[in-house]
Amino acid sequence: MLPSYESPESRHPRDEFKNEILTWDDVDKLIDHLIPQFEGEFDGLLMITNGGLVPGGILSEAMGIKHVLTASVYFPDDVEKRLAWPSFIQYPPDTLLVGRRILVVDDIWANGRAIMIVQGRLDAIGCAYETAVLHYRMKSNLFPDAGPTYYGAITDRYIVYPWESTMFSRHTIKPGTGPLPAI
Repeated sequence: MLPSYESPESRHPRDEFKNEILTWDDVDKLIDHLIPQFEGEFDGLLMITNGGLVPGGILSEAMGIKHVLTASVYFPDDVEKRLAWPSFIQYPPDTLLVGRRILVVDDIWANGRAIMIVQGRLDAIGCAYETAVLHYRMKSNLFPDAGPTYYGAITDRYIVYPWESTMFSRHTIKPGTGPLPAI
């Protein structure tokens, strides 16, 4: 019998990196470090779900941004991770983005796939945008010529934010629910 082989693509990032569990105080410090980096005013904020909801909400409140939108990007699990073609489960109409300067927010730029696909849609409509994340994991970035415009910290760890449950992976779909239809 041959030994089983698990490809690097089939492992979860939390198994490949040392874990770092953050507190709300840690998040506050990252936000406090991030805000002074922003140049100019933003007309809106686009949060990438699920990770960008909490930092996006904090940033929109702290910066007085009232035009807050969400984008939900889905990568299928049944395809090799780096080849999976994403679909949007939720994305705002172009009319809400065109002519605005948008801040795109996520919790971490781990491999960059979600933010890059959102950037592609924003580029396609000629929307002005910049990106912000709490953490930037440079070593796992799949886009060597790209990275977030702003980040709170550089890391080489798997980050567990205080709003994430340690009992369930945020990447697991609950049995019986299946993936949501793409729009």
